[in-house]
Amino acid sequence: AAGEAQCLSYTGCNFLRQRLVLATLSGRPLKIRKIRAKEEDPGLRDFEASFIRLIDKVTNGSRIEINQTGTTLYYQPGLLYGGSLEHDCSPSRGIGYYLESLLCLAPFMKHPLKIVLRGVTNDQVDPSVDVLKATALPLLKKFGIDGESLEIKINRRGMPPKGGGEILFSCPVRKVLQPVQFTDPGKIKRIRGTAYSVRVSPQMANRMVESARSVLNKFLPDIYIYTDHMKGVSSGKSPGFGMCLTAETINGTILSAELASNPQGQGAAVLPEELGQNCAKLLLEEVYRGGCVDSTNQSLALLLMTLGQRDVSKVLLGPLSPYTIEFLRHLRSFFQIMFKIETKTAEEEHTGGEKVLMTCVGIGFCNLSKTIR
Repeated sequence: AAGEAQCLSYTGCNFLRQRLVLATLSGRPLKIRKIRAKEEDPGLRDFEASFIRLIDKVTNGSRIEINQTGTTLYYQPGLLYGGSLEHDCSPSRGIGYYLESLLCLAPFMKHPLKIVLRGVTNDQVDPSVDVLKATALPLLKKFGIDGESLEIKINRRGMPPKGGGEILFSCPVRKVLQPVQFTDPGKIKRIRGTAYSVRVSPQMANRMVESARSVLNKFLPDIYIYTDHMKGVSSGKSPGFGMCLTAETINGTILSAELASNPQGQGAAVLPEELGQNCAKLLLEEVYRGGCVDSTNQSLALLLMTLGQRDVSKVLLGPLSPYTIEFLRHLRSFFQIMFKIETKTAEEEHTGGEKVLMTCVGIGFCNLSKTIR
């Protein structure tokens, strides 16, 4: 059947992860041309090559062809296999870059996935491991992917540019996903967070906590921010500090915000007080945008809705990010699925910015490789 499915063709290096993930799930071959063809240094970057190797590791029988200059990529997906794996991520992007895609693929493996990823755990570009742990795992549970083995564990932190962090991600497999009706975010009841510091004074973390609380205490009494100071081997290879905050509502919606200090030797030094305050303001911004899923996990929620049983799923989101909008286009080309999109104005919802109600009927995706015991 895979041979008969027509090959999808794209140009350019944008949204490479989306395309590879959806090709793997839908089993449709994919060709991407003109990857940075006009640049002085054409072709795939090291972090993209590392991502392709990771996809190759978690699947069985994938065929990947890249031309000499690295500007054309042909990918014929194999079966998702899983099992116990290790992968060294490229330090030019955070582990979150790789983990986001694994979260999409992990429930549909043949064997439960247990993977150790090494690299940069917190940077300024990709969602950090802390944020994905706090927001993506509860989201997976809503779709019926849960159990003791669903976890993200941070063994070591690694800051850019050298990294040196290590995490363990494990996820159980599921035959089918359950549809969700997730339209009322509810009111914020508590704020949790982590202020981490590696290879700098442990006092940095306390200073971030104090300044973040100075902003958030005006709204809510129930705030607890852990300080996480790692030293020795578990602190990676570069100094840095940062903060990750999550706001939790009475209905179990989790919204997040994070900030990290500038990498060593790049940009101006950041004061921990400023960073804490800005992070708190970002969290308030995210609460204003609202919705039942925060902006980092919009595409994950939409993908799980698409792959659900043949039943209606509804999720209320904040304003769609450009990444999510492109993701919806890709879902249409890979799975021929369209969402019903209704905008809810601030007056209707009485809260924050404009919201979008996304409705779709799942395609009834079934994990064929999961053996029935």
